[in-house]
Amino acid sequence: MTNDERMPRRRASLELLRAEAADELAVVIAERLRGGEDPWAFMEDLPTVDELVVFTLRAENIEANGGVRPNAARNYRVLRQIALDYPQLTEAVWRLLGDADTHRRWDATVRADAP
Repeated sequence: MTNDERMPRRRASLELLRAEAADELAVVIAERLRGGEDPWAFMEDLPTVDELVVFTLRAENIEANGGVRPNAARNYRVLRQIALDYPQLTEAVWRLLGDADTHRRWDATVRADAP
């Protein structure tokens, strides 16, 4: 295995990742509004643009690892590495690692009791 194969591949600039995430989030919001949902009922449950970027990078890491869902320790390391690779995402990473937002369905917190 070469050194290039072991090093994480940086996908794109943060600006591009944020633009893609903003577009994706806008589509989700538009679809939910078209479906008749009240924005007051769902907007706070949606991830922020930066959180969506972190999830995209995390998903790429999971895919690169054969699709195996990470345990809590590996999830922490992956998210921490994202914060190191993209310092502007540090706040979003720590928010996702904390217990403050565990009520949201898409929360990245890996729980032992999760199905």
